[in-house]
Amino acid sequence: MKKQAGAIALALTLTATACTGAGEVAESDAADLDVSTGVTDDSIIIGTHQPLTGPAAPGYMSISLGARAVFDHVNAQGGVNGRTIDYRVEDDVYDPAQTIDVTRQLVIEDEIFAMMGGLGTPTHSGVLDYLNDEGVPDVFPSSGALAWNNPEEHPLTYGWQTDYTKEAKIQGQYIADNFEGQAVGYLFQNDDVGEDSQAGLDQYLADTVVAREHYESEVTDLSAQLSSLKDAEAEVVVCSCIPAFVALAMLEAASIGYEPQWVLSSIGGDTATLQALLANFTKDTDAEDVPADAFLDGVLITSYMPRVEDQEDEWSQFFNAVWEEYGDGGPLTNTHVFGMTQAVMFSQVLKSAGEDLTRQSLIDALHTQEWQGPSPVPFSSTEDDRGGHQGVYVLRYNAGGEIEMVQDPMVTDREGGPIEATDYKPLPPTELDFHD
Repeated sequence: MKKQAGAIALALTLTATACTGAGEVAESDAADLDVSTGVTDDSIIIGTHQPLTGPAAPGYMSISLGARAVFDHVNAQGGVNGRTIDYRVEDDVYDPAQTIDVTRQLVIEDEIFAMMGGLGTPTHSGVLDYLNDEGVPDVFPSSGALAWNNPEEHPLTYGWQTDYTKEAKIQGQYIADNFEGQAVGYLFQNDDVGEDSQAGLDQYLADTVVAREHYESEVTDLSAQLSSLKDAEAEVVVCSCIPAFVALAMLEAASIGYEPQWVLSSIGGDTATLQALLANFTKDTDAEDVPADAFLDGVLITSYMPRVEDQEDEWSQFFNAVWEEYGDGGPLTNTHVFGMTQAVMFSQVLKSAGEDLTRQSLIDALHTQEWQGPSPVPFSSTEDDRGGHQGVYVLRYNAGGEIEMVQDPMVTDREGGPIEATDYKPLPPTELDFHD
């Protein structure tokens, strides 16, 4: 199935939030954290770098929009410990050089108290040293890179997303248990996403893998990869892919009559985003009359967030209500929920840091609690482990918008440790309180 040039160009709109590996870093001198930069009696300035324009904007600007809606909600309730959150979002166009420029602006000119949710591995890696050297807490980068969990080199950086290897390891066990004897193929992004994902999958699937196919994020033609997967007779395809390439892979598979069981990682599993991409990519093609939802029917997705498709979930209901009041009028997606969940947990950390707010008290707060937030998996943010979310659950998406949890949340390590169920319970939204 041949896409038009405009659709092919749009495929690059969802550049990976975690692409290349981090560059070399140097141990920074200890910065003075007993300061309240960006804090007044009635406000707190925090900042982030996001792709508000450029090729990544259509997919990922939703993260900061979701975060802003929650911060607006928090501010309407009186803020955190009586201070409103002044959330400053700078556009880096997903260009590492511009990330450096806007981060310096946020630190020097805006005098932010902390960086929250800076997006992307190739972009955020370039400002890791700078933020740590300047003593700016670097909280919850929007990427699953291992670089965010390196307290010796970057003592002020705290990860957020579930580690790619942990997620893939849980995927691998689920496939081994539920698709026993079936041939497996991998389709992955050719960077740390693919490398780390294979490290987890192979712990359970190495003997059943019949094809390993990668893509480069700047090349949108997946015909060779899908032909190879089909020729190898892969019955299950694990796609460690960003949404644009999930959509392209599904369309290419359909065009050659290939119908594997798709298993999607969390970075490519936002069904609302996929529906929009599929609808756009099929314009003026033979599949134009095929509902976008039909391509997604039966896909398996690993996730660690509340899902907008689950209308009975209390966090989904809460986020929908917040978005209805403070959003931009568009539909709520799981990408928005990513930013909304970050904002809820960051607001919790601010509250725990107390009324006498300093950067040191924020760091102390991150270290001293077992954090309970909207997600149904445990969250690690300690002095020794900044790994963020510790596991995933598995869901099946059915055409029409229904989801079914087919495996409860599981947690594990990156190595050969067991995969275990967790009794962790998310914080009910009714218990949110941002005032001492």
